[in-house]
Amino acid sequence: MIKDSGTRRGFSTGSVRDCADGKGRCDLLPLTIIGAHMDDQTLIDIGTYIYNGDTGLLWDAIMRGAESEADVLLDVAIHYEEGAKKYDERNWELGQPLHVYIDSGVRHYLKVLRGDTDENHQRAFVWNMLGAIWTHKHKPELIDLPFAEKMLKQGLLSRR
Repeated sequence: MIKDSGTRRGFSTGSVRDCADGKGRCDLLPLTIIGAHMDDQTLIDIGTYIYNGDTGLLWDAIMRGAESEADVLLDVAIHYEEGAKKYDERNWELGQPLHVYIDSGVRHYLKVLRGDTDENHQRAFVWNMLGAIWTHKHKPELIDLPFAEKMLKQGLLSRR
């Protein structure tokens, strides 16, 4: 089950998502510092991705501790199914700013660490990291993290 506040936020792409007001901005946390303090490689990897754009770090974060990739992907497919019921099929593919996936993904990951059971936070974490990876590859115009400007200047990223 995906929790629903009943309030939506819309994006210029036409995609919609549950409202995030009052939840904090986890994408703005100093994740590499926090991860080092907590001895948590997942937070370090996500924090490093924010500044260098290496999506392999997000894959590492997804798969860390997993029994198998197949198990992770079959489980997250349930989140895609629930999302299609809550919003529309492929709503997420319309596009959302990249920081939105990082913000929500980190929040869900921290809720996993805290032991929250009000929804499947591990599944939501994986879904958000996959959304970030997909957006990075397919919607470069929505990359709004610190690494984007550096990559633009180096010619490694182009805005469509």
